[in-house]
Amino acid sequence: MENKIPYKIYLEEDEMPKSWYNVRADMVNKPAPLLNPETLQPITEDELAKVFCRELAKQELDETTPYIPIPQEIRDFYKMYRPSPLVRAYCLEKELGTPAKIYYKFEGNNTSGSHKLNSAIAQAYYAKQQGLKGVTTETGAGQWGTALSMACAYLGLQCHVFMVKCSYEQKPFRREVMRTYGANVTPSPSMTTEVGRRINEEFPGTNGSLGCAISEAVEAASADEGYRYVLGSVLNQVLVHQSIIGLETKAALDKYNIKPDIIIGCAGGGSNLGGLISPFIGQKLRGEADMRIIAVEPASCPSLTRGVYAYDFCDTGKVCPLQKMYTLGSGFMPAASHAGGLRYHGMSSIVSQLYHDGLMEATSVEQTKVFEAAVQFAKVEGILPAPESSHAIRVAIDEALRCKETGEEKTIVFGLTGTGYFDMVSYQRFNDGVMTDYIPTDAEIAAAVAKLPKIGL
Repeated sequence: MENKIPYKIYLEEDEMPKSWYNVRADMVNKPAPLLNPETLQPITEDELAKVFCRELAKQELDETTPYIPIPQEIRDFYKMYRPSPLVRAYCLEKELGTPAKIYYKFEGNNTSGSHKLNSAIAQAYYAKQQGLKGVTTETGAGQWGTALSMACAYLGLQCHVFMVKCSYEQKPFRREVMRTYGANVTPSPSMTTEVGRRINEEFPGTNGSLGCAISEAVEAASADEGYRYVLGSVLNQVLVHQSIIGLETKAALDKYNIKPDIIIGCAGGGSNLGGLISPFIGQKLRGEADMRIIAVEPASCPSLTRGVYAYDFCDTGKVCPLQKMYTLGSGFMPAASHAGGLRYHGMSSIVSQLYHDGLMEATSVEQTKVFEAAVQFAKVEGILPAPESSHAIRVAIDEALRCKETGEEKTIVFGLTGTGYFDMVSYQRFNDGVMTDYIPTDAEIAAAVAKLPKIGL
């Protein structure tokens, strides 16, 4: 059987999932409810529908429906780049001299260059179905903003993106791809919104954060009739849409009777990680299989490994619902790392609950070590990985080397969520030897955590 496993495992078009998987339906301990920021009571669908599209608000609160059918128009769009391949990293295995078998699910084979398009087209579709004019959003590294601008262009919707300022400056070509698709791109925090002006006053010269950009996007959506806000990570609805990654991964592994021992994903807000692991977590919850699941986050923004599990605002401006999650505090301003998509102060409530219940592990890594792994991977596998995805590559390599030491033939699967072809400023700094690591002190984290809202739920 080993010799019959191809280098790339492709599913046939008719094998592509017809439904998304909602892992909450199988979770014994459900994520704590979202809270209305004004009343501090569990938020209702009607209240959420003032910010999100009605169908997305419904998906956000649905804890009982295990499988949500994917509308045909979305499935037709998916066919442009899905099913995506599950690739055996034979060259990396040889380079490492490991007995481990390494696979990666490659999500970069589309114009946006990442997995973000899986949810972008779904959210844009529901906005179009509701008769809206357009949507607002935030973006960190730019993958989400790129994906959403592409989806909006396809469906004829307007798109306004607030891009975290440090990424806006570090990744100008991402910005230009968004503009090419017709999006309006604003560096955040800006002076165009009330919350942006307030953040600039409180944090002079700030590089911004995803929390800042979220606040501005929500305010902009609320101010414009016919607009709603959409988000590329963190939310339950996004993890539902991204479950197509894990569903395809599991189907490809099952096709060749491959049993994964370790599944690894980078973790910022939780969209890629949650999407990749959901069906495997479902197996664990139902007692059908067991495997190690590892979340990898940047040492500069370590919400799972150094944050607290508590209710917190999802945004720096404190206008969004509160979520119980592992958080560093909504006022935490992470260093201007090159993994812009992982610079979020908190973690998905689903991922947080699973981690809190001991169903998965978490680790953090410094960005110089991440780029060392990225370069090693690029040299032998022929794909230049995004800095975010390279966090997973780093730990996959470390686990494979551990297998080399012990002689164990474990099967490792990780998510290669995007390409790094717009991240050349980052690679230039690494190649020039001027990239540095920043790890927040305990005092810095404690100061941000001390400002968490006092909610006894």
